[in-house]
Amino acid sequence: MIDTIFHVVLVLAMPPLLLGVIGKTKAAFAGRVGAPFLQPYYDMGRLMKKGIVLSDSTTWIFRAGPVVTLAATLFAALLVPLGKHPAPISFEGDMILFAYLFALGRFFTTTAALDTASSFEGMGAAREVSFSCLAEPTLFFALITLTRLSGTMSLTPMLQHVTPPVWMATGASLILLLAGLFVVLLAENCRIPFDDPNTHLELTMIHEVMVLDHSGPYFCCVLYGAALKLYLLGALFVNIALPFASGNAYLDWATFAAGMLLLAVAIGVVESVMARLRLIRVPQLLVAALILTAFSLVLVVR
Repeated sequence: MIDTIFHVVLVLAMPPLLLGVIGKTKAAFAGRVGAPFLQPYYDMGRLMKKGIVLSDSTTWIFRAGPVVTLAATLFAALLVPLGKHPAPISFEGDMILFAYLFALGRFFTTTAALDTASSFEGMGAAREVSFSCLAEPTLFFALITLTRLSGTMSLTPMLQHVTPPVWMATGASLILLLAGLFVVLLAENCRIPFDDPNTHLELTMIHEVMVLDHSGPYFCCVLYGAALKLYLLGALFVNIALPFASGNAYLDWATFAAGMLLLAVAIGVVESVMARLRLIRVPQLLVAALILTAFSLVLVVR
């Protein structure tokens, strides 16, 4: 029960903090003070108090998009273990449900964008689904590699199987897997070098363009859902990268939280030292990530 409470509290409270840490890191590299770490919380609270503006061309699909996407992501959060603690929901094959809950959210986000009858948002939706065709296989190759190592298709025993002895035996495979997952994490969360969440330039926008017509609480759902998605993909990365368990439950929770904050700093560093890729280069980097995870699977197949 205590593990479940900690799990829910971290899932609900921590995701926006990652955005604040990323923003603070980028500001430090630019020589600025930057917004407070809690700025994303303030922004979401302000959006919840605002009214909603709806276009005459939209239907219930536009209103359902942010809500269904957030609900699917919250359900996916119950399947992912945080650190060395089991997820609240775990069963054989839940890794497939986890991946396709993200796919369900993407479907409703792109459908809501198309429902606005805007060619601009339709362009973003087309780019989103095109790039996701390369990102999803990378995620599945990574999960299949972990399945091969652990002998299970359930996320909790799969990720808890990654221990220091496993790293000693299959370190090369896991390094390739982490490299591919990190690329997917950046691509799926509209981070540089794939996309810039702060830009509104038509030629470069991918994710942001699909939600330009959302406002008020609906836009808050979009922002929180995006932060939660970053958190969950980051949790997969941290579970593999930090395989150590202290035996103390509270210390393990603290270690996981610290790992997530370090990951946010790493994302901020990447965004500070790299420029955004040209749009035609995005598929090439995603294919490279796919190849890395495919090779990681080859290394563990005997």
